[in-house]
Amino acid sequence: MTTAQPQDLDVQPSPLALLLLGREADPRSERGVECPGDLPSPSDPDLVARARAAKEKLGDKVFVLGHHYQRDEVIQFADVTGDSFKLARDAAARPEAEYIVFCGVHFMAESADILTSDDQKVVLPDLAAGCSMADMATAEQVAECWDVLTEAGIAEQVVPVSYMNSSADIKAFTGKHGGTICTSSNARRALDWAFEQGEKVLFLPDQHLGRNTAVRDMGMSLEDCVVYNPHKPNGGLTAEELRAAKMILWRGHCSVHGRFSLDSVNDVRERIPGVNVLVHPECRHEVVAAADHVGSTEYIIKALEAAPAGSKWAIGTELNLVRRLANRFAPEGKEIVFLDKTVCFCSTMNRIDLPHLVWALESLAEGTLVNRIEVDKETEAFAKLALERMLALP
Repeated sequence: MTTAQPQDLDVQPSPLALLLLGREADPRSERGVECPGDLPSPSDPDLVARARAAKEKLGDKVFVLGHHYQRDEVIQFADVTGDSFKLARDAAARPEAEYIVFCGVHFMAESADILTSDDQKVVLPDLAAGCSMADMATAEQVAECWDVLTEAGIAEQVVPVSYMNSSADIKAFTGKHGGTICTSSNARRALDWAFEQGEKVLFLPDQHLGRNTAVRDMGMSLEDCVVYNPHKPNGGLTAEELRAAKMILWRGHCSVHGRFSLDSVNDVRERIPGVNVLVHPECRHEVVAAADHVGSTEYIIKALEAAPAGSKWAIGTELNLVRRLANRFAPEGKEIVFLDKTVCFCSTMNRIDLPHLVWALESLAEGTLVNRIEVDKETEAFAKLALERMLALP
């Protein structure tokens, strides 16, 4: 008995199936395609030496950016580390670098392409390194949402504010409709600005950052916030609910930060008496409300740098960063643990591994441009406008 092969059955995989397998691409999606070259084996004992040699051969022509959530094996080759916006600005400040190798995810590489010159080429070592949060808001869905707001008679009162963790299409929509971009560290300033321009805010794509900033930092109530679900007719909201709301929150979230729960906070307090709970504002509202400290990735790092020796910390953010900080501050007697008992990496960020980095660097060193991330000019213009409004925030 023989087993029929797919070609024998004349069955063609659907576009979605191919996308999930990493064999096709949606240009408006954070998901990417398979690596077009032969990757070195992860077990190759020469990977570190090969990466170092390729980087040395490229010299000043290459500038490697490493996001805080990257693996240590990749971070060791980064010229600078930071959050997504800091890295994009660092790239723009290095005009002599022909190649920007962004060890992060797709939307970050897009931002770098928007902010760098036309002569610079941004490379993402693995095109499948995306962001589930950014994928939760597509250009078509957001355009439909705006139609719903228009039909409710409130679109002219609404100012879009989009988190940096969004696609170039969403940033462009924001710029075109008079809005601004924000980071987790300046969300309060962005919302203050937005409410000076209009009466309501459409916050994309992370509902938790929008809610936490509005309620925790600005004194609004939970009743001032509604959640727009793009998978339901009219976002699952009535026109009356939209008219009554101040904050219209997109139904999106971070797959890592969304895992932390109130039980996580209560459990770590029982296990480690005197622990300081420090979480990212992408966490759920009840987690943020129960934490001792809340702040961006950069805030978390600075807080631990300033913490007294012997202090105890439970951190609610991506595990690669938490482990790196725990190792860094262990000699100072600072006890740093992951907030949740369940290990949780950012799975798409972790697609950038040493084999992909080696492949990208060696390809560039041989004169072959691979995995270039390039935003079209119209999208870039409107996205840059939204970013420039953020840069102009007081």
